[in-house]
Amino acid sequence: MSVAADLRSGKGYKDENFPVASRLIHPRHRALILAFYNFVRTADDIADHATLKPDEKLALLDQFGAELVGTGGGQPEALSLRHALAERGMAPRHALDVLTAFRMDVTKLRYANWDELIHYCTYSAMPVGRFMLDVHGESTSTWAASDALCAALQINNHLQDCRNDYRDLDRVYIPQDAMTANDVTVEMLNNERSPPALLSVIHDLAKRTEALLHESDGFAPGITDTRLACEVSVIQAYALRIVRMLQQRDPLADRVHLSKIELIGLSIGGILSGLMRRGGNRASMSRPASGSERQ
Repeated sequence: MSVAADLRSGKGYKDENFPVASRLIHPRHRALILAFYNFVRTADDIADHATLKPDEKLALLDQFGAELVGTGGGQPEALSLRHALAERGMAPRHALDVLTAFRMDVTKLRYANWDELIHYCTYSAMPVGRFMLDVHGESTSTWAASDALCAALQINNHLQDCRNDYRDLDRVYIPQDAMTANDVTVEMLNNERSPPALLSVIHDLAKRTEALLHESDGFAPGITDTRLACEVSVIQAYALRIVRMLQQRDPLADRVHLSKIELIGLSIGGILSGLMRRGGNRASMSRPASGSERQ
């Protein structure tokens, strides 16, 4: 069986829709975060590989999981993350959860409804945010807001890539009940432009995804680490811009990705917004209560 690194798609952390271990993150955390990313990216590429058979994919993913917890030692991405976690005294739970999602990618090609899609995000996306919070020693009270942001990022990605997922992998994340209610068939995803009914479904899902981003709006101000809070504020800005593009454009026909100029502008705006909100929160906490508030 091929070494997992030979199965990589070539996609790296600079190709993602969100920053990975950017300069906002303190240097002491970057090696661990990149080890986590390389593990997850390689496992994702295994699950998405065009020529591997399903049983080969599942065997490799199982091997990744075994080596992460200390059994065997043939895959460098698993070993690197295992050692990096051990140095920090952290458990591999979040990486193991993500492997569950990739096994689902191999065995589950359709999603019946929104709840099934969110259940998938529970393993594919939410553990990534929780991992980042654990790396920074943040409270688990931040997990709910993080989960909402991570689920929104995942669904944005599903909508952006809906045609390629269907064409290349016969995988459809758009809930079947939404398609059925609008007389949409999966074959429509193979078109060069969305028929009106499919476009309506995509736009409606994007609106529902924006609601998740509203749930996560208070996430960054609730983070203790200023660097991480700024990074989250930037990611929130990216996600909000993309989800609004998805409410207006056709991902089968139009570009629904951020340009370099947009990334720079949103990054600056996100950082400034994050710092201002944190400053405002501190000011409100330090301000003496009025007479009526004290009573």
